[in-house]
Amino acid sequence: MSFKDIELNMGPQHPSTHGVLHLELAVDNEIVTRVKPFLGYLHRGIEKICEQRTYQQITPLTDRLDYLAAISNNLAYLLTVEKLAGIEVPRRGQYIRVILTELQRIASHLAWVGFFANDIGAMSVLLYGFAEREDILEIFEEYIGARLTVHALRIGGVPHDLDEKIMDMIRASLGTIPGRLADIEGLLSENRIWKHRTQGIGVISGTDAIEFGLTGPVLRATGIRWDIRKDIPYSSYGDFEFDVPLGKNGDVYDRFQVRIEEIRQSARIIRQALDRLPEGEIRAKVPRVMKIAPGEVFHSIEAPKGELGFYIKSNGTDRPERVKIKAPSFINMHSLELMCTGSLFADVVGILGSLDIVLGEIDK
Repeated sequence: MSFKDIELNMGPQHPSTHGVLHLELAVDNEIVTRVKPFLGYLHRGIEKICEQRTYQQITPLTDRLDYLAAISNNLAYLLTVEKLAGIEVPRRGQYIRVILTELQRIASHLAWVGFFANDIGAMSVLLYGFAEREDILEIFEEYIGARLTVHALRIGGVPHDLDEKIMDMIRASLGTIPGRLADIEGLLSENRIWKHRTQGIGVISGTDAIEFGLTGPVLRATGIRWDIRKDIPYSSYGDFEFDVPLGKNGDVYDRFQVRIEEIRQSARIIRQALDRLPEGEIRAKVPRVMKIAPGEVFHSIEAPKGELGFYIKSNGTDRPERVKIKAPSFINMHSLELMCTGSLFADVVGILGSLDIVLGEIDK
């Protein structure tokens, strides 16, 4: 650090760090020369708590990781358990899981675009995003009774079938999404202030993104086509047609564009799943006390923020011996210094927001 550099602290109590995150910054006038994140303010030890719970009892703990994408967390954990135990989920149960998980992706991205735009100063977008997200939360509430930490999946499938009322609610919500996205894009996409604050800001190349292990929209915004739903299909994703949105420049603007297009593709997947919903059971028969033979397995999914993976080691009892979570927010955070160095201090908030982190997932 040169004599001209000034040290500044952002957080851990700060409205734009998206949780209790502490950033120690060094700036030369208004240019950022160093960013050092300090984590751990929210640590809850979920990985160790999992080792003291049965496999069934762990599922609701995953709701609290990325609390804006609880169903995605459920799915990643349950697919890992089912792979370890050799449980086959009925086809109808798989389709319902896809529907609920893609609704969760839409809700997560809508919350993100609202918070992110508000960080930069466009508060009206927050209202548009949350108005549409509210319809999805009402679907979750009708299905399982919860809105945020949605414990919507079970080992072997799903707890409830989709009745006509819920399917009508889903179709109605899908019908309003295009108009709402048009409103958001009308406010932002060609807005010269928005473009000035996002284009060419927080740039990372595809090569550097791979080196940092980035996944999800942050990686795809660099032009790298990697989506686990396409490349390593799980839970019947191979049955559906959808595109993988890509950026070109790896900047804040491209991350915004990729997530907006992902909402459209998620709606496309849900429509196909509703139209092709197979008949049959929704859940495999699973014993009340489930003991899994000794073994270990890792499984990951394409969560809204990137690749979310679980490693589980079993020891023959009804509780895992070890649980380890690969959280995309934690991994994506490592690239923050590279993206911010050389940028204006005022752009740190926008760059951080474009990563779409949740501290519940980082401080797991």
